[in-house]
Amino acid sequence: MLIAAAVCPCPPLLVPEVAAGAAPELDGLRAACAEAVRALAAARPERLIVVGPAERAGRGPHAQGAAGSFRGFGVEVEVRLAAPPADGASGGDDAAGQAPSPSLPLSLAVAAWLLEHAGWDPAVPVEGLGVGEPLAAERCIEVGRELAGRAERMALLVMGDGTACRTLKAPGYLDERAAPFDAEVARALAAADTGALAALDEELAYELQAAGRAPLQVLAGAAEGAPLKGELRYDEAPYGVGYFVASWSS
Repeated sequence: MLIAAAVCPCPPLLVPEVAAGAAPELDGLRAACAEAVRALAAARPERLIVVGPAERAGRGPHAQGAAGSFRGFGVEVEVRLAAPPADGASGGDDAAGQAPSPSLPLSLAVAAWLLEHAGWDPAVPVEGLGVGEPLAAERCIEVGRELAGRAERMALLVMGDGTACRTLKAPGYLDERAAPFDAEVARALAAADTGALAALDEELAYELQAAGRAPLQVLAGAAEGAPLKGELRYDEAPYGVGYFVASWSS
């Protein structure tokens, strides 16, 4: 049963060491993400499931304590997915005393960083699930329904960006369709409108490089019929990419 959800973007620049000198530019976004994660904790879920875009090899599921890394961006920053207390359980070092190789896709590594810096209680079980960008809307919604069908009180942390075509300097250059697409996503998040998220155009999202489309449609399936209200905490497009932070709660 879904009792709460949060939506956050997943740019590696959220990690200050990756952003380096530009880190202060996203301080407001980091603060909004931290507030959204704390609101999830306040709902007192029995389990948190983190959903984000991933390549096929990283789709998981990923257990609590799974490792992630930002070494690909030239920084020695490693994370664990809400690592449980050290007791020899899964997520600890291997038998040779070495940390396990990173397995989290980038979106879930960013989520792991957010959970750590928002003070997530590792006693609350966490698992990660990567979804592929090409996954059809119907299947995304079905996955969400399956997650919500669990008996326990569950919360979702949904990672994903909006379009990457909002300005001339955006990664996908300027596309006039990007702003209306992001505006509809922002409206749906503010209103907890699962129908609108479910109806997002897959082909258009792909053309606009909206990497959060599939995770948002997982949320749409999970929240069907749930009495949740939405709060939009952040809606801006730094660097020409749409970033949203939202909370859904009862």
